[in-house]
Amino acid sequence: MESPAQKGANWAFPALVRRFRTGTARLSFLISYLMSFSEELSALTAHPSPLVRRFMSLLEPVGDARLEAMAQESRRLTRLHFGRTIRLFAPIYLSNECINNCKYCGFSRDNPIIRTTLTVDEVVQEARYLHGLGLRSILLVAGEHPKFVSDGYIQKCLDALHPFIPSLGLEIGPLPDDRYAEIVHHGAEQLAVYQETYDREVYETLHTAGMKKNFNWRLDCPERAYQGGFRRIQIGALFGLAPWRREAVALAAHLDYLQKHCWKAALSVAFPRMRPYAGNYEYEPDPELMLDDRHFVQLMTALRICFPKIGMSVSTREPEPMRNALMHLGMTHMSAIARTEPGGYTGVGTATAHLTVRGNVVDLPEEKKGQCKATEQFEISDQRSPEQVVCAIRGAGLEPVWKDWDSGLDVV
Repeated sequence: MESPAQKGANWAFPALVRRFRTGTARLSFLISYLMSFSEELSALTAHPSPLVRRFMSLLEPVGDARLEAMAQESRRLTRLHFGRTIRLFAPIYLSNECINNCKYCGFSRDNPIIRTTLTVDEVVQEARYLHGLGLRSILLVAGEHPKFVSDGYIQKCLDALHPFIPSLGLEIGPLPDDRYAEIVHHGAEQLAVYQETYDREVYETLHTAGMKKNFNWRLDCPERAYQGGFRRIQIGALFGLAPWRREAVALAAHLDYLQKHCWKAALSVAFPRMRPYAGNYEYEPDPELMLDDRHFVQLMTALRICFPKIGMSVSTREPEPMRNALMHLGMTHMSAIARTEPGGYTGVGTATAHLTVRGNVVDLPEEKKGQCKATEQFEISDQRSPEQVVCAIRGAGLEPVWKDWDSGLDVV
């Protein structure tokens, strides 16, 4: 259990004790405040809060008229809290090296693929390319491998990018809160960490090796990031690994918890869907677990109705028609372009590209050395250019925003 000091600089223990000095309910509140989400997950899903119960009721099977009413309310709330804007970003994959075995992921350690880790200069080249397209918000993505994505590497990348990319986010392996504080100091403002599945048994089955096997360590990552100073935090589940309604309820419980315990942070969610082509290393998608389009809309609108101020991000995993439709239903952020392999935009990284088989480097034939591009994590669906995405946003009567971190908005 963390000490009060570890719970953050804003801890006011004596005042809290005075407010909740007597009564079982008050003691229960104090205990819950000290506990992490991983310790409370089972209780919060078995005995959901009134807000989560309301969310659950919105996930019940509904007819077309009811779903349309939910969509209209979701649209109204989105316009009320976010205006008519869609904020744009793009990912840069730094490395597809990984020590984790995740049966559904293309970067899984035992998957025999071409891997590389970009140098800082190569990362800058990728970012310069995106900057030339208008992007000012970039998400840095990497597999989890302490040898390649080692101490200091992320900080060097941030230092090199921050002079011309004002908004930098990370999607990397979980870290201790003191490491997060250091990364925030180097200019990162957002952290994205997805639990993949909130079902402990399914999680254990799918994650067979590496640091990612630790369910609780990953689940408590948003809290550590908050203590480290991150004030934009995105969570999510990979829909298709476990029954979607169960995952959605756990995701809502997580949001409800973070709103109470990490109340200074701007929270957002993503709900990527498992596709047959998305990784699919040793995983055969189960049609019974998949989140279809109709239920995707129901999930998004239910989240917006119950959590009106959270951001919602939809990536290029989704096809063009779906992303166009979701612009009106709660989406606040979308990727304008994406490549899911290191060097995917400019072709850098081939000089150090190598084949790994079950985690071991295997020499490439001489004629292929320096010629092979890294393997992508998954195949994107929406292939539009940033210019085409911008045209679609404007065609929907909305405004694309390229940068929103300070008073000087760069809007194209």
